[in-house]
Amino acid sequence: MRPRHLLPFALITSATLLLTACGSGSGGPGAADAAGAAAGSGEVPTTDVFSAERKDEAAAKLLPAGTTHLTVAISVGGTPPGTTYLSDGRTLTGQDVDFTKAVAKVLGVKLTVEQASFEAILPALDSGKYDFGASNFGVTDERRKTIDFVTYINDGQGFATRGDSKLSKITDLGQLCGLNVATGAGTTFEATLEENRHVCTDAGKKPYEVQAYAEPSAIWSSVQQGRSDIVMSTINGLRYAVAHQPGLRFLNEYHRLDVGFAFKKGTALAPAFQAAVNRLLADGTYTRILRKWGTTGSAIASSRISPPEVKS
Repeated sequence: MRPRHLLPFALITSATLLLTACGSGSGGPGAADAAGAAAGSGEVPTTDVFSAERKDEAAAKLLPAGTTHLTVAISVGGTPPGTTYLSDGRTLTGQDVDFTKAVAKVLGVKLTVEQASFEAILPALDSGKYDFGASNFGVTDERRKTIDFVTYINDGQGFATRGDSKLSKITDLGQLCGLNVATGAGTTFEATLEENRHVCTDAGKKPYEVQAYAEPSAIWSSVQQGRSDIVMSTINGLRYAVAHQPGLRFLNEYHRLDVGFAFKKGTALAPAFQAAVNRLLADGTYTRILRKWGTTGSAIASSRISPPEVKS
């Protein structure tokens, strides 16, 4: 578990830098919503959006017999909408935390929340160390080979840079040739960048350098100090960071991804979690959670189990 301390705001950035990301297009739905909510206050939102939720018997009956307690792994270390601490340095908060606790209330189960590094959570699911993970995990075809997902939002991959950078909208990774690209270790961003390094050498250009960091603070420090030229991370996380830190600029969305709770392959928990998310969608709690974190542009119409990745 990571030490429960808070980094200075200038260094803490988006916990979602350690998660996954979205889209195609320069603005996309919810662009103003996410940035506007973030810029409105430097305080972490504390609105109670799920405590009134009650157990849904129909959804609970879909759980494996005897299921009354679940252990969830969450990656912590940044600012909203990702998982962080309230000012007491102990209480976890964030969009994933709210969705996790709301689903638990719908299913009538108790939760044990354990902290883990982002890159360690998915491998640990198969061993049974955790029942599920909740850290903005993007649903990719590669991950679906070994992990089951239950979707609850749509986020994706995007880019940001310094305000004085001459870089513009990134529509092709070939535009990154020769640059230093900062991203989170163990994320879909790192995988995407590594898998496509050949686009530069194939074109006879100098390949970009992938700078993968385990800590969000290191990512933005690298950009601010000029060691990195650009950041690839989640759309919502980038917009929040840009709204709160001077001298940064959001470039664009690159690839949209569904985001879901993660389980070991073949889990019997998926149908119950899908029903619970759909209950939150129907009773309004879902919308209240997204409004709290300024991410209504990431809303989904209904939850799905391990949907195929949409290629853009």
